[in-house]
Amino acid sequence: MNQKPRDDGASHIVVIEDDIGVRESLVGLLRSMKFNVTAFSSAADFMAKGKLTSVGCMILDVRLPSQSGIEFFEEVRAGGFQRPVIFMSGHADVPIAVRAMKAGAAEFLTKPVREQDLLDAVNRAVKLDNRTTLKQQAASNARADFASLTKREQEVLARVVEGQKNKQISAALGITEATVKLHRGNVMQKMHVLTLPELVRHYDLLELNEPFGHAKD
Repeated sequence: MNQKPRDDGASHIVVIEDDIGVRESLVGLLRSMKFNVTAFSSAADFMAKGKLTSVGCMILDVRLPSQSGIEFFEEVRAGGFQRPVIFMSGHADVPIAVRAMKAGAAEFLTKPVREQDLLDAVNRAVKLDNRTTLKQQAASNARADFASLTKREQEVLARVVEGQKNKQISAALGITEATVKLHRGNVMQKMHVLTLPELVRHYDLLELNEPFGHAKD
């Protein structure tokens, strides 16, 4: 096996599998690669004992007692759960695989699953989750920075990221160019950026529906 042990044991993998033999095999494999793993026998078992907020990646069997893995996945996704999910199935069921992938599954593996295939899928999912977490944190920081701006600074910011020059912003907002420069400096400082490209990237993270300051034009 060409798998290197992980050194970030904080990545939390949740396994939901009703077959005790498969469940214990998965837990043993993942723990041997230094993953933090918790296993459950059903969706109900997980909901009773686990927490969705603690999940970094979920390995979910399609056919579970009471509630199927697909039904459980669709339910938690509808509730806002965004962590990557790897499905496993003992049957090459194309319609179910398509349904899972359309619902946002990261992978769909058919049992018996090769160890390397599973580990590759988990590593991809963990990397995806890490990137998602970093982006969410960056967006949260950008929103906090944006909230610290005055209304006028927000208006100047919107026009700066559109590429307007100080003279254009001055004319549009009815303020002097010196005042525009002052606001721009404050914006750069409060948004914690040093360059215009950085400012644009931070602004994009806000995902604002409409640019500020245009209603008055």
